Amino acid sequence: MTDRELVEEILTHGHREAFGQIVARHTSLVFSRAIGILHDEAEAAEVTQQTFVRAYENLASWRGENLAPWLATIASYTALKNIDRLRRHRHVSLSETPQAERPEEPYSDERERRLQQMEQAIAELPEADRKILTLHYYEQLSTAEVARRTGLSQANVLVRLHRIRQRLKEKLKNHESERD
Repeated sequence: MTDRELVEEILTHGHREAFGQIVARHTSLVFSRAIGILHDEAEAAEVTQQTFVRAYENLASWRGENLAPWLATIASYTALKNIDRLRRHRHVSLSETPQAERPEEPYSDERERRLQQMEQAIAELPEADRKILTLHYYEQLSTAEVARRTGLSQANVLVRLHRIRQRLKEKLKNHESERD
């Protein structure tokens, strides 16, 4: 069955087991997107689970034939949101946190360095690209809503998001090779 047919089974007939097929079909894509951003298997596994929960909750809003781009977008946003949450959590003084509630330090100096590189790479993007990135990933707007707010077509927003991610990946790769 195609992704569209599976979604119709779920939405029309309430066949939740069809979602299991979707999960099986797309788990590797979602996990690889998450690990590519987080570089931590445990966090990527958590993001993978969160991605499928969000997808299931918002399945009625999905339009298309292939779930992969939609799921990859949710995974990317969720991973970035988790990084932001972890980063904010890290700024809470350990002396203000009761001993029993203190998390293990999820960041290393290397991870912090990569996050700073990502922030720098995003800051170097043209303003229009930063706006698209912010609307989609940080404000959690759908590509249709981003298109409406920016005056672009939804297809153009999807293409630009893909190109932005590719540029960011290349900039980070260049930072790594300069460091070596």
